[in-house]
Amino acid sequence: MTPQELKNSILQLAIQGKLVEQRPEEGTAEELFQKIQEEKQRLIAEKRIKKEKPLPEITEDERPFDIPESWKWVRLSEFATLYNGRAYKQNELLSKGKYPVLRVGNLFTNNQWYYSDLDLEPEKYCHNGDLLYSWSASFGPHIWNGGKVIYHYHIWKIEYSNRIDRDYLFYMLLADTEQIKRSGHGLAMIHVTKAGMERRPFPLPPLIEQKRIVAKIEELLPYIDRYEQAWSKLEQFNSRFPEDMKKTLLQYAIQGKLVEQCPEDGTAEELFAQIQEEKQRLIAEKKIKKEKPLPEITEDEKPFDIPESWKWVRLGNCGSWGSGATPSRTNSEYYGGTVPWLKTGDLNDGTITEIPEYITELALEKTSVRLNPIGSVLMAMYGATIGKLGILGIEATTNQACCACIPYEGLYNKFLFYFLMASRTAFIKLGEGGAQPNISKEKIVNALIPLPPLAEQKRIVEKLEQLLPLCERLK
Repeated sequence: MTPQELKNSILQLAIQGKLVEQRPEEGTAEELFQKIQEEKQRLIAEKRIKKEKPLPEITEDERPFDIPESWKWVRLSEFATLYNGRAYKQNELLSKGKYPVLRVGNLFTNNQWYYSDLDLEPEKYCHNGDLLYSWSASFGPHIWNGGKVIYHYHIWKIEYSNRIDRDYLFYMLLADTEQIKRSGHGLAMIHVTKAGMERRPFPLPPLIEQKRIVAKIEELLPYIDRYEQAWSKLEQFNSRFPEDMKKTLLQYAIQGKLVEQCPEDGTAEELFAQIQEEKQRLIAEKKIKKEKPLPEITEDEKPFDIPESWKWVRLGNCGSWGSGATPSRTNSEYYGGTVPWLKTGDLNDGTITEIPEYITELALEKTSVRLNPIGSVLMAMYGATIGKLGILGIEATTNQACCACIPYEGLYNKFLFYFLMASRTAFIKLGEGGAQPNISKEKIVNALIPLPPLAEQKRIVEKLEQLLPLCERLK
């Protein structure tokens, strides 16, 4: 149950006579109602209020629930009077003036205040302690404590018999607000009529019981507030939990804590030697260019401990990295062909099998775009999508904002993908400092990756692909 549902439940119990016990010595609502009517007739005789047409009896169909025998169903106007606020024209609302003008927005959002210099009849003002009800767009009762103001037309001031407890009336209106709103009409802005509000049936208890109901509600409200604070913390935890769990799993994966190490897998040292042999072969076959040796890894660079069978290496030593390009848009012969051309907005943190834009074979031949094979791992290097990832499920070229890695044999492309995902925040931080965050290919190839034996890489990926979908389901 949410805090609001709990509060609604308590208010509902209150107006149904189930929150406190009934006491015979407190009399009945029928007796109270007769005194209210006597008082009303006296005020009519003194011409302090107007005589109104008798209201129809409340039918069984109008009574939404049962109430105790000592209570009575009455219509709102039988014990209260509703006053409409001032219907201002726009040119009458001033930025400065004698009287603040209280509008519905001021009750709910504390937005801009307007003022008026008009002197109006007394009932158009409200003062501290007055009971108000906003009845258009935003609904609900309010006890005003902001000093003397003129209240706007979309607010009623409610004056009530001195035999009605103001706070009981407030909570009764609060409990009934959703039903009041449902009784309204209008599409762009729902509102209820004054006549409709005056005819609404309300449950009336004896006066002393009204006060006991208010005391019980106000005794419980602090507990609801505490429950709401705990609920809010739990909601925040629950909303963060799937993503936090995903980050934890990825972190465990790249630290060697997600699956066991098996001696029969060999060591990453042996694997790295094989990777370097593969790299030299590709250079000799002129499939990749020879580049400057990357610097040795120092102890200070290693961000965490890894298993003994693993090895810290640089990304540039594990795959061929290259950024793409954008063929000239002015050359129509470069676009509309059959070669997929990926932009960073097409990255989906998953496998990419569809790309909306294509370039021609001529663009592939004449420009510096690179055709990346299936299985290449992609990362956005700058802009709004910085750090976004993808694995190619098709051959594709990319624009210059995307860096693609063709892993050497020995580095499982999905292990690389999940490593980059686990390290996304660290890579984004690498790109900070300029007008636009920019990771750059140089920063990527110099970054460290913890390298496990190949069989372990595959076990890690298999375990992640069992567990990560569970995190998504938690959302």
